[in-house]
Amino acid sequence: MLESTTKIVELVEGCVPVYVRIWEGHTESGIPVHAYIARVAAPQDADQSQFQRELQECRAPSAAVDAIPLRLIL
Repeated sequence: MLESTTKIVELVEGCVPVYVRIWEGHTESGIPVHAYIARVAAPQDADQSQFQRELQECRAPSAAVDAIPLRLIL
C-alpha cells in the first residue's frame, strides 16, 4: 500500500535531472517503504475522473521522508 506525499525531490542520473514525488507505505508484512515515482498512468480508454481526483490527494511526509534532501545524485 502506498500513499502520495507532498515531498518532491530531484534525482540526477548522469546529467539528467528527473523530478519525482515520494510515496510512502508498507508491504503486506508491515515493512515501511518509500517509492520515488516520476510518472503514473491509467489506460486512456478508462474513466479517469476518479483517478485524477485521487492523484491530487497528498499527505504531509513523515519525518523520515521529510529529511530526504531535495536533490539526490544516483
